[in-house]
Amino acid sequence: MLDANLTQQLKTYLANLREPVELVASLGDDAKSQQTRELIEQIAVLHDDVSANFDGTDERKPSFVIRRASDATKWVRFAGLPTGHEFTSLVLALLWAGGHPPKVDADLIEQVRALEGDYNFEMYFSLSCHNCPDVVQALTLMALENPRITATLIEGGTFQDEVEERGVMAVPATFLNGESFYNGKMELAEILAKLDSGSGAKAAEKLSAKEPFEVLIVGGGPAGASSAIYTARKGFRTGIAAERFGGQLHDTLGIENLPGTSYTEGPKLAGQLETHVGEYEIDLMNLANAVSLVPAKEKGGMHRIELANGAKLASRSLILSTGARWRNMGVPGEAEYRNKGVAYCPHCDGPLFKGKRIAVVGGGNSGVEAAIDLAKIVGHVTLIEFDTKLRADEVLQAKLRSLDNVEIITSGQTTEITGDGSRVNGLVVKDRNSGDERSIELAGVFVQIGLVPNTEWLKDSGLELSKHGEIVIDEEGRTNLPGVFAAGDVTTVPYKQIVVAMGEGSKAGLSAFDYLIRNEPVEDVAQAA
Repeated sequence: MLDANLTQQLKTYLANLREPVELVASLGDDAKSQQTRELIEQIAVLHDDVSANFDGTDERKPSFVIRRASDATKWVRFAGLPTGHEFTSLVLALLWAGGHPPKVDADLIEQVRALEGDYNFEMYFSLSCHNCPDVVQALTLMALENPRITATLIEGGTFQDEVEERGVMAVPATFLNGESFYNGKMELAEILAKLDSGSGAKAAEKLSAKEPFEVLIVGGGPAGASSAIYTARKGFRTGIAAERFGGQLHDTLGIENLPGTSYTEGPKLAGQLETHVGEYEIDLMNLANAVSLVPAKEKGGMHRIELANGAKLASRSLILSTGARWRNMGVPGEAEYRNKGVAYCPHCDGPLFKGKRIAVVGGGNSGVEAAIDLAKIVGHVTLIEFDTKLRADEVLQAKLRSLDNVEIITSGQTTEITGDGSRVNGLVVKDRNSGDERSIELAGVFVQIGLVPNTEWLKDSGLELSKHGEIVIDEEGRTNLPGVFAAGDVTTVPYKQIVVAMGEGSKAGLSAFDYLIRNEPVEDVAQAA
């Protein structure tokens, strides 16, 4: 199951075990069970503190438990093979079960241990989902730190009947005590916030107690990370308040146009940026969702950012880099069937539609790339483009047209997504030339029609926005508010690209530096309070 490279990596990691770990497998006679046996046997021979047995009796086969030999009440179960994007999750489960300390905020660990009540989590993932590992790892950590928490992590492709029965049409999909808990990516702090009603107030109090920053970056994508690195290197007290550090990188798989890097993947690049940021004295505040901006009354004064949890942060200068999100079609049925056949991440949810008929709405690079990737998995793809022709790069169009299970519709306006009340069963598309409507039977719709800037929270701040909701900036990243700068996809800068966002973030950081050295601080206690 593991090639020589992965085997050597795993052996190196297992050298960090501090106490014995037990693997207990429940297997059947199928091929996946045989592969699971091979994987467990390979792991067990790599370290003397890892033992394996195959007398498990769990009803899900194949599955296996990872637990501490000294405390069988703390365990996590993988149902199916945790390979692909989940190989790292497997490694971490082994290390944490073996006493290796997790690199997680100590306050969060204590919060997990203090949870009262019984929590039985079941979570479905796909091996191609780059958002799933965060949820898998958070639940794994919780199960291994608190004996009243259990986590069963299920590879949906292996248990397709179960996926169908429970109506799972998007991953990550998490159930708690048999009931749906959350669909989508969640980090440990978010899960704890849903379980511990007092956690939000505690987090807000902790954030509000922070000293004012000289530079506060709101948003943690490529633009925000670049800004922070530049201002920190200049010696300024720098903070990043990010709803999700890495931003849309987490939703981007293949990246082939970053100069000097022939290929990488979004989550990997996000991790590298976080590591780079961590090399400086930058206060990274994750899961910080900004809801309002109160600008300084005069140059050199304090700007104030309020967060969704009630926390307030103050800074002499701001760099706004809140990015953008996937645009919704806004047609009947889209909201009703979100995560019930309407999806926005082909890499995450594509495997759940294996062999089925689906549609991709959008003929730009994102839409055409999604159609190409999905055509390898699903039975048939209908690509619908509003314009008279596809807008994707010619090389992508050529690849798409070479596929025999793809239909391309141009001048097509999706007017409705239909369903049976529980899941999508089709859509209605209108020919913009003739006005004729056509109903297409299908199981899923992947929406890829561009981006919307995340600026709703700024509309009453006095900040100038374009007619499209983007922050208006000049050639140096300055906004109409002194001391407030902006960078990346949230701004009027053309070409929403990773490399462009990085450059714009660096520029905004340098502009903030110039502003700070030219304007003396103004005492404004009331404004910053």
